Amino acid sequence: MTSRLHFRLEARATGSAARAGVFRTLHNEVLTPLFMPVGTQATVKAQLPQTLEDSGSQILLANTYHLLLRPGLDVFRSMGGIHKFMSWSRSVLTDSGGYQIFSLPHSRSITEEGAVFQSYTDGRTILLSPEVSIGAQVAIGSDIMMALDQCVASTADESVARAALELTNRWAARSLAARGDSPQAMFGIVQGALYPELRRESALGLVEMDFDGFAIGGLAVGEGRSEREDTCAFTAGLLPADKPRYLMGVGTPLDILEAVHRGVDMFDCIIPTQVAQRGGVFTSRGYLQLRRGVYKFSDEKLDPACDCPTCLRYSRAYLHHLTKTRETLGWQLLGKHNIHFYHQLLREIRASIFSDTFLALYEEKRATLHEDDLDNPVLAQVPKKQKRLALGNYEIHTAREGFSSIRHIHSGEIMHSRTPPMEEAQRLYIDQSRLAERLREESLEPLVIWDVGLGAGANAMAAIATFENEPAPGRGLHIISFENDLDSLRLAFRNNDQFRYLRHSGPAAILKEGTWRSKSHPGLSWTLVSGNFLETLGHAPLPPDLIFYDMFSGKTNAEAWTFSAFRRLFESCRGRPVELFTYTCSTASRVALLAAGFHVARGRSTGDKTETTIALTAEAARVDHNLLAADWLAKWHRSTARFPADLPAHEYSAWEEVILRHPQFQHLSAPPKPV
Repeated sequence: MTSRLHFRLEARATGSAARAGVFRTLHNEVLTPLFMPVGTQATVKAQLPQTLEDSGSQILLANTYHLLLRPGLDVFRSMGGIHKFMSWSRSVLTDSGGYQIFSLPHSRSITEEGAVFQSYTDGRTILLSPEVSIGAQVAIGSDIMMALDQCVASTADESVARAALELTNRWAARSLAARGDSPQAMFGIVQGALYPELRRESALGLVEMDFDGFAIGGLAVGEGRSEREDTCAFTAGLLPADKPRYLMGVGTPLDILEAVHRGVDMFDCIIPTQVAQRGGVFTSRGYLQLRRGVYKFSDEKLDPACDCPTCLRYSRAYLHHLTKTRETLGWQLLGKHNIHFYHQLLREIRASIFSDTFLALYEEKRATLHEDDLDNPVLAQVPKKQKRLALGNYEIHTAREGFSSIRHIHSGEIMHSRTPPMEEAQRLYIDQSRLAERLREESLEPLVIWDVGLGAGANAMAAIATFENEPAPGRGLHIISFENDLDSLRLAFRNNDQFRYLRHSGPAAILKEGTWRSKSHPGLSWTLVSGNFLETLGHAPLPPDLIFYDMFSGKTNAEAWTFSAFRRLFESCRGRPVELFTYTCSTASRVALLAAGFHVARGRSTGDKTETTIALTAEAARVDHNLLAADWLAKWHRSTARFPADLPAHEYSAWEEVILRHPQFQHLSAPPKPV
């Protein structure tokens, strides 16, 4: 089969699948392995095109879905394509929009024809089919186009993963046909989640088609590091040696090193600029977080082994200052360094493959790329003995790791006992709900979060920080917090030297007036609904889009985890695409949610829990969540806590039928019977 890229493999590493090659696009020669900075909307955030060129960027990635909506294809046709439009003389790769099919589940539906979206710019309905996607990429004028695919969570059930890969392969054939005689190259995308046989089936189908290269999709979307590495190695081994291999959306410098070792040539990820916005940088001395006070008086260069413009000119002290004051220049300078660091790492890897010293470099880099600052290690502080700080039925608890949280005196239950409050809030609620991405959607209606169990305010403040850190939110955010005892928030607020996230105008206003509206960030507001949640949920001014369910456990607050509680909550969500996130993974809570009408999925791990829980209305469950399936039903049958505490024993049999007949389990050919 012919190739528009004329890829040539130049060297292989001994004892590794690492390889170096070269190919030619419509705009430049490209040396592999390489990293492609992400410029979703025809710009890499906070970076100038000239800066990217100077750093050694060979290809930039842009996104078809976003560019289709804004500025629109007529602009690209008028301007003569994306290169002239953004003043970029080297290559551009366009993603097809397949990731948006995965990441915007609440605003799309999928058919054989394609994915139907509601535009976040003007609300119109758009069909993103293979033909529309490729037509758009032709108009944009990228050097490498991606076939439209359906990405699912890597941990999806096998039946879901199979359906997605089969649809992806059918769309791949349509994408190739839609290209016609365009000189642009095109890659097919291998799907199949974590199932080797599905990956094999996907790859075998795609390599029979006339693609110029192949991408490994569906990773970095829920799996662990070892699972990702094993799946990457297995999939890369299925792909032709004479065409480039691209691992989509991955990752950290260590992720890239490991993937090169497994035979991958091309990478993209938002991490270099994303962490830079928050003060994070990758250096030869480990990962530095410039917010740390240890850099306040440091006149050292950022990275002693780096010759990028940031390191040659600016001190750590100045970069620390820019980060703390949230100046855009700090984001720009740190992003410039991170991109340079990525490119330099790939240049070193390429050179080591040619000199056949890759394995030595691999072992050296592998030992340091995952480390924090080697010169200023983050040490756990031994807390000093202090007087007991308490209010009502709450007291401040200081963990061995040095962070503070709130303890319920009567029950002994600690909010966030193993993980700092804001860190857990970010991981469990903010990241998992894809809050930042939802806020970028254009909508006249605000996104509404029900924060059930305000506690010491960490979840609400994490949501507020997400909105405030978003450069240009497309919609407003309204948080509605439910709480019957404000003493925990009052205690934390009075001791905000230990709860620094409360150093904000929001908590003060909530405690004083029960409402707050941001003056500096239009569209951001917060309301308190006081009293017992089950008695006051009808008082909420707006229905929810997201629910952060963070009540005390069933031992302390049994009422909050019953079937009747979840049934009332479900009735408040009926007919809307609502997602609920909670820290529990108990069988009794999950079965109560199922019986109440929710679909239930496994959530990510946090603290000492290997799983948490996501509950979804039917309208939200059309997407790929890791829904409970046959293995969970088998576990449920063996459980000693099969039913909620508020269920009479004589109703157990009827309840079992309710669960087995739940729409979530209807795809199972034969639901497991009790053992």
